[in-house]
Amino acid sequence: MVTLDDLPLRDDLRGQKPYGAPQAPLPVALNVNENTHPIPAEVADDIAESVAKAVSGLNRYPDREFAELREGFASYLGHGLAADQIWAANGSNEVLQHVLQAFAGPGRSAFGFAPTYSMYSLLVRGVGSTWIAGERGARFELEPGDAARQVREADPDVVFLCAPNNPTGTRLPLDVVEAVYEAARGIVIVDEAYVEFAGDEQPSAITLLPGRERLLVSRTMSKAFAFAGARVGYLAADPAVVDALRLVRLPYHLSAVTQAAASAALRHSETMLRTVSDIVVQRDRISATLEALGYDPYPSASNFVLFGGVDDPADTWRRLYDRGVLVRDIGIPGHLRVTAGTEAETTAFLDALAALRDA
Repeated sequence: MVTLDDLPLRDDLRGQKPYGAPQAPLPVALNVNENTHPIPAEVADDIAESVAKAVSGLNRYPDREFAELREGFASYLGHGLAADQIWAANGSNEVLQHVLQAFAGPGRSAFGFAPTYSMYSLLVRGVGSTWIAGERGARFELEPGDAARQVREADPDVVFLCAPNNPTGTRLPLDVVEAVYEAARGIVIVDEAYVEFAGDEQPSAITLLPGRERLLVSRTMSKAFAFAGARVGYLAADPAVVDALRLVRLPYHLSAVTQAAASAALRHSETMLRTVSDIVVQRDRISATLEALGYDPYPSASNFVLFGGVDDPADTWRRLYDRGVLVRDIGIPGHLRVTAGTEAETTAFLDALAALRDA
């Protein structure tokens, strides 16, 4: 049997582990920050009809520039954005990969404040760049002066800012983005995958785009839009950045089916986003109950809650698993993370965790 060690793998990939969370057919899966609410029937019907029309033309290549979809994203984001400022790909991970292919690569580096989204470092290493991990405060917060200092000292080609941060749920004030941008000489990416859950207290970094040609703001349809299975991510940036991303994308990278489905979903954005308020209610319910149970939940502006005070995360994870509830052990000692699901799913998690406390 051949193993990785027997293959002529790149030296910088040896010993690395692929991204992945446990997949299991449990009744309550709250481990990968999905929107667990189903797509409304009327929206699903429109998506199905749009996809059916696209299927009839699958003998032809799709629109290489996905013009309709870019117009849809520009309209959804607002702030005077035009279609030539929009880029999209198969999930925000591919969007970020395009950015790294264009602006990072061998001999270059990328920086992020740990702990943060674990795919950043994997994507960075995947393009042959060096990953540099900065530090956060005691409660995972960032302060403008210290964040700028760390970026200046690291001098990276690309900076990742996750707003709100995954896996901690921490808000990212715009003054931190501004300070980091001024301190950086290269690209600064603000990843707003969860921003729809943050409310008005988390203004979008899209407001900072004018006059900042090195600033990029990425989003996803996987979370608030309950569209994880469709794999659609996008970003807003200066048109010149979009031109740079064209240099590295694969030909016709967004299928006609993907474009049709995403455009249909955007036409129903208000309906698709109605679950956001319900999820926020469950998120806050989780935090309050965790605190009452003696755990230490961190303030979250996302659709999940990171909580400390877990004596043995691996054992707690397993015991919840045995009760049909799947959460995430993200490797921070004494911590676990749980997605805010439906009311019934949230109740199942909280009841299971309380039962462990009482056992």
